[in-house]
Amino acid sequence: MQPLTTLEELIGSHPFLAGLDAKFVDIFSSCGSLRRFGSRQHIFEEGAEADHFFLILSGKVNLQIVVPDHSPLSILTLGAGEALGWSWLFAPHRWLFTAMTAAPTEVISFGAAFLRQKVGQDVGFANELLRRVSNTLVARLQITRRELIELSSSIPARGPLIGLSNPSAAAVGTPL
Repeated sequence: MQPLTTLEELIGSHPFLAGLDAKFVDIFSSCGSLRRFGSRQHIFEEGAEADHFFLILSGKVNLQIVVPDHSPLSILTLGAGEALGWSWLFAPHRWLFTAMTAAPTEVISFGAAFLRQKVGQDVGFANELLRRVSNTLVARLQITRRELIELSSSIPARGPLIGLSNPSAAAVGTPL
């Protein structure tokens, strides 16, 4: 029989925190807890207080945006080994997206207020966390960039607007 995995081991082995110094793993461990969500459950909703940070252990999570007069638009699907939710780190600490599970999902949830306090107290922890967040955000922006390029290639090309010698001037209401 295999021994049970501790929360500290789950945190330390998660790809987002791979290689993290043990003293920083302790910080995460002191405010972390396991949470399970069924399929099609909200983890958080756009506009609500961003009070947690999540590491996905299993399952799938769709990030969605609210589109007026339409159903929510899924913009990214995250899975096991990925981190979820950055809004807790940046004022005004409100979720910019909705996170809804696409399958039963297990996460480690961390209290945002505690992590923000530790970021303010320990510059080494702050640097390590922000480096990892930045790397993840850059990777996700690259994914978005590739998707926009693919989308734009499926839209028929349009020529320049006729009669506008300075389109930017028209955009700000300057007479032609």
